[in-house]
Amino acid sequence: MTAVHSATLAAAFDEVLLGRRSVRKYRADPVSEEDVAAIVERARWAPSPHNSEPWRFVILRNLPAKERLALAMGDVWRRDLTRDGLAPDAVQAEIDASHRRIVEAPVIILACLVAEGLDEYPDAQRQLNEQMMAAHSLGAAVQHIMLAAYARGLGTCWMCAPLFCPETVVAALDLPADFWPQGLITVGYPEAWPKARKRRPMPELSFEVA
Repeated sequence: MTAVHSATLAAAFDEVLLGRRSVRKYRADPVSEEDVAAIVERARWAPSPHNSEPWRFVILRNLPAKERLALAMGDVWRRDLTRDGLAPDAVQAEIDASHRRIVEAPVIILACLVAEGLDEYPDAQRQLNEQMMAAHSLGAAVQHIMLAAYARGLGTCWMCAPLFCPETVVAALDLPADFWPQGLITVGYPEAWPKARKRRPMPELSFEVA
């Protein structure tokens, strides 16, 4: 790799990395099957424990499936927020906003973990660590999806709601019993690109140990 090529590659990468935003409102324009296939394909190039690729991605395009998912998760969230003591009108506002974000997104990519390829341990701590490694790798795969989407002019937003009610998500979408939903990514063409949010200065996030 030449120095010129390296600099060009770094500039292109930085443009994608620094340009990505969390998008919550999309145009109704459809997203092509080719683009969805391409951005999901990029996920499998993320690192994973033992090269197990313990991820499964469920694509939702049709409104009935998105409605089932939004309604099922909304019921669980309503119960939780009510138990937390939130006022009924505030509960409804939260649920309505989440419902809109899901059903109005042209595409939903549900990210799930599976145990296939992971090691098994006799003690709970090491088994938990193995599961955490898989979850870390899923985060990397999701980031690949979001960056690949942005490079194609698409917006995305990561929503962690399925992590709080995985069994509900599995039942609502009739997924295999060994799928463990971790989150979902909304995908579409943004109504507008959000402005970058302020980031903490690096001295607060990184330091060297002598």
